[in-house]
Amino acid sequence: MERGAQPSAGARFAGLALPGVRVPAQPGAADAERSASARGEHTHGEQPIRPVVRRSSVRGQVLDALRAALATGELRPGEVYSAPALGERFGVSATPVREAMQQLALEGAVEVVPNRGFRVIQRDSRELAELAEVRRLIEVPVILRLARAVPGERWAELRPLAEATVRAASSGCGATYAEADRAFHRGVLGLAGNEQLVRIADDVHRRAQWPSSGLGGRTELMADAAEHAALVDALVLRDLTTVRVVVEEHYAWGC
Repeated sequence: MERGAQPSAGARFAGLALPGVRVPAQPGAADAERSASARGEHTHGEQPIRPVVRRSSVRGQVLDALRAALATGELRPGEVYSAPALGERFGVSATPVREAMQQLALEGAVEVVPNRGFRVIQRDSRELAELAEVRRLIEVPVILRLARAVPGERWAELRPLAEATVRAASSGCGATYAEADRAFHRGVLGLAGNEQLVRIADDVHRRAQWPSSGLGGRTELMADAAEHAALVDALVLRDLTTVRVVVEEHYAWGC
């Protein structure tokens, strides 16, 4: 690989090693008590805390990696993947992979295939169009309402999120852009102060991204990101006419 070149999505996924996933052996109660006594602490016979956070971290890392693999197409629509096989690729046991896949099933990205594993959902053009319509129905009225009510300085605070989408688009990586794209839209909708709205809209947005999301190459991603920057500029200036034009153009593609 040339110096400075980015690894392919397939190479990143197939060679992925999740750091910090091995749970170290925990000291026994007597060892913990002796160690605490040496520090002048009183343990009152406490048992060591089980590493629940570490396990959640492993599952979370696996979930993030699977989401990236879905966004890039490394996990192919229609294919069935077993938790043990994916666990070998990640260097972890099948359990966190299975838990992550079950979460993806709840999100509508995969479906359970009894005794085999999980099949990646194939979204056809009709389903993607339906998801895009749902996003428009949820988000467009909210943004237009907020444009009239939220002061310009609050919108200016979203510039870093818009700039992050431009950087992600310039990388040409669909998975990186997908995350930055959703973060920007969460930031916009978050100004409504309605956590349920943000959660539901983000879930629909994520479903629209997986798989066969319509996210194109670098040129298409850059054009989409440019609309984020244009939207923030118009919102800061309270240029409601431009806001409406940019929003209608942006959501015409379900982005």
